Amino acid sequence: MKAFLARKGVAVKLVSIAAALAPCFLALSASAQTPAGSVAVNPLRQAYFGDLHLHTSYSFDAYIMGNSRVDPDEAYRFARGETVDYLGQPGRRREPLDFLAVTDHSENMGVVNQLEDPNSAASRSNYLQPVKDILAAIRGPDGRPDLRRIALAPKEAVAAFKRFLQEGFLPQHGPVKLPDDLQASVRSAWQREIDFANRNYQPGTLTTFIAYEWTSEPGHDNLHRNVIFKGNSAPLPFTALDSTKPEDLWTWLETIARQGYEALAIPHNGNASNGLMYDWLDSNGQPVNRNYAQRRQANEPLSEISQLKGSSETHPLLSAADEFANYEILDFKSEERGFEGRPAGSYLRDALGRGVVLQSRLGVNPFKYGFVGGSDLHSGLSVSAQADYTGNHATANLGGGIPTAKEAASTLAGVKFGSLPELRTTAGNLTGVWAESNTRESIYAALRRRETFATTGTRLQVRFFGAWELERHLVEKRSWIKTAYARGVPMGSDLPARPASAKAPTFAIWAVKDPNSGNLDRVQVIKVWEDNGQQHEKVFDVAWSGSRKIDPGTGKLPAVGNTVNLESGAYTNDIGAAELRTVWQDPQFDPRRSAAYYLRVLEIPTPRWSTLLAVRNHLPLPSSVPATQQQRGWSSPIWYGAPAQTAGPQEQGLRAVALRAGGN
Repeated sequence: MKAFLARKGVAVKLVSIAAALAPCFLALSASAQTPAGSVAVNPLRQAYFGDLHLHTSYSFDAYIMGNSRVDPDEAYRFARGETVDYLGQPGRRREPLDFLAVTDHSENMGVVNQLEDPNSAASRSNYLQPVKDILAAIRGPDGRPDLRRIALAPKEAVAAFKRFLQEGFLPQHGPVKLPDDLQASVRSAWQREIDFANRNYQPGTLTTFIAYEWTSEPGHDNLHRNVIFKGNSAPLPFTALDSTKPEDLWTWLETIARQGYEALAIPHNGNASNGLMYDWLDSNGQPVNRNYAQRRQANEPLSEISQLKGSSETHPLLSAADEFANYEILDFKSEERGFEGRPAGSYLRDALGRGVVLQSRLGVNPFKYGFVGGSDLHSGLSVSAQADYTGNHATANLGGGIPTAKEAASTLAGVKFGSLPELRTTAGNLTGVWAESNTRESIYAALRRRETFATTGTRLQVRFFGAWELERHLVEKRSWIKTAYARGVPMGSDLPARPASAKAPTFAIWAVKDPNSGNLDRVQVIKVWEDNGQQHEKVFDVAWSGSRKIDPGTGKLPAVGNTVNLESGAYTNDIGAAELRTVWQDPQFDPRRSAAYYLRVLEIPTPRWSTLLAVRNHLPLPSSVPATQQQRGWSSPIWYGAPAQTAGPQEQGLRAVALRAGGN
């Protein structure tokens, strides 16, 4: 398909998938001839897809939820495309991943799953008695733990288990020391995690990372981070049992870096942080200062923008003018707190705005985050297709009758899994990186420089370059990527200093659909900027399919349409585009104001997993969630830093009440 849409002098070209992918693989022609076993290298970088957030039976909660079999070795083999035994049935991923990090919780890692061995330290431990009691109460007829049965457990056992969670898994009252025999079990489990990652690393096929999750949750507010190591060895993890303060995690990362272990931390689920993830204040309630900003930026170059427990991009209360802001919004801790969390400080678009404000005050941006997506699945199997998600994030649907029709009916009726409304969760998301090769060195370097993008599970690809002088028709040229790297910067970067001749930054924008998913609806540029100490945002539609035109009265682009058949769950790609590309210049640029720009790419509507689950089981569609969704991708931002200005009187004297007032 070839068509051209001329709009305000900017050409947007829609082409076939094969033609769309051609620019990405031009530099691979030589490597395609390399001998078997060698690793292909593309100097212009290509997209690799993976998951940096996955739990196996080595995670305390994954085992309790019902995943009692899949270990890290099986997780890696499944990601590579091998068939694994999953709850007595064969399971295989639709498409292999390019990279994977198993991020089991460091707290009690590999301890609870040892309860199946009567001779293990865990089985002999009095410390774990509340866990043993609750497991005995919730085991199903098949002998597997099933958290849905917790309502049948004795009240005393449930109360003791909750106390254990707050003291030994999600500590609320300071450092916790495990008994010596369980500490030995954790050390043994961590060594196995390292061995599994190294054993399954196959450069060019599957890149594996040694990793874990630091599970800080003070006051039930989510401050979790995934820690990703660069190399083939790692020290015993720093856990939330050691400290729940992110600053202490950074100190540990800085300490081990001096010992030769390089790692980075990735915050996730800011949407469940009650405003604390991207706060104006540090863990001691003091205003963020320059040292804090420098340390956060150095240790945390990335943040997770979306996963099964909801989107952390933005919230309708923060972005009222954004018609696509209400996407998979979930404050999954509201049931425990009894009230909804504060959106301000909980979402990444808001964090970008706070970051450019703090940049103007401190000279450093603590929230200079690239974007990644994750699954956070607790089944041990990283699945990202809507059809493979069951609503229970400790299981997967791989065509083997999981979940049962009874379980599907329960999920679609809105029954909670523990305290989590599973119907409002979503399928696993993906991280995309632009890297020279599928190796630890290359992919980790892409993570560090933030040349990353996130998707809601599809493999749409997006490229985003910023510069001061890019010609209008650059993206129509065969060698445009090489030119964009030479004359500009890719996603995740800062624009260079503005030449006196430049009026505004220009951006080269390209997106191509996942061959196995919906066509593309549109590409949007989201701009966030600072003006006189306040943050602002605006969404620009910059490229779209078809002959639609922006309504001059509303400033909105008409909807793309919807081809989903709600009775069959099928859809057609009769609307939308295979590819969208353009060069866009900011029409409202003010060189005095720091800003951040990122892309959001929307697919046409496709059926949500809950619709597919209902159709498969001949059940009514749930009315409390949308039947269709527009899956999407987000590029990492590109930042513009205004020339340094004299700091105002607020820099040293902002109080907590002022910082948190009015969403600031």
